Amino acid sequence: MAFPEPKPRGPELPQKRLKTLDCGQGAVRAVRFNVDGNYCLTCGSDKTLKLWNPLRGTLLRTYSGHGYEVLDAAGSFDNSNLCSGGGDKAVVLWDVASGQVVRKFRGHAGKVNTVQFNEEATIILSGSIDSSIRCWDCRSRRPEPVQTLDEARDGISSVKVSDHEVLAGSVDGRVRRYDLRMGQLFSDYVGSPITCTCFSRDGQCTLVSSLDSTLRLLDKDTGELLGEYTGHKNQEYKLDCCLSERDTHVVSCSEDGKVFFWDLVEGSLALALPVGRGVVQSLAYHPTEPCLLTAVGGSVHCWREEAYEAEGGEG
Repeated sequence: MAFPEPKPRGPELPQKRLKTLDCGQGAVRAVRFNVDGNYCLTCGSDKTLKLWNPLRGTLLRTYSGHGYEVLDAAGSFDNSNLCSGGGDKAVVLWDVASGQVVRKFRGHAGKVNTVQFNEEATIILSGSIDSSIRCWDCRSRRPEPVQTLDEARDGISSVKVSDHEVLAGSVDGRVRRYDLRMGQLFSDYVGSPITCTCFSRDGQCTLVSSLDSTLRLLDKDTGELLGEYTGHKNQEYKLDCCLSERDTHVVSCSEDGKVFFWDLVEGSLALALPVGRGVVQSLAYHPTEPCLLTAVGGSVHCWREEAYEAEGGEG
């Protein structure tokens, strides 16, 4: 008699705290992995941006040049540049190696909530509480944006970019997807102010979080509601959400000091991870491994799966 094959092991969730970064930059407004997940950026209320090796807990460089708190940042595909946006209404392009400001783009009428590079890192897209998304050419000397997307009726909270799409969430309760190949705009009405949007890793779905303490998974092409995820608290703050590295779980910050993981297909709560006291302001999920970064107050925690052993016996 043949024994059944052992069941493949399910995805492991990062629930072992590996490192704590005391960032020393006031409140950490956002934490972001770079493109390959080896480094991370932290955005501080003290106007600085910092680059870290999160698994080692080492600070690599500090970037100073914003006039007010930094609210979001992103790294380019080749790790040579960073972009950031903040309360000073400016979008800044940085040289990673030297720490110098390459360009400072001004034009938004309010604070910049979100920034992203396009795939080639030739354009920075920035979303602001002034209800606009502006596209800035990194190689041009022109001070004005090359394009402005101003369909939103209230502030832009979240912008994500694929190779031919821009996904934007707004406080007006709509998710807008700009298909740049087709020259079309698709809009889905959620109803509650949107705090974060993102593409699934397979590009088929969009995840939307809003201030009714609900996350919704939508079919990208049809707008059909595929799943709803609740149990966390999100009624006041702009909090991050994402999908795990293999699209198996929906992950969200919460205002009660936890990070919530739901099974994407079943919609059931898989884990409520206690992270700290107060609001978990930001999170970042590693692009290929079960590794999570969380920001609470002035600290960032790095989490791995239970079976993970750090190199050199660290733990």
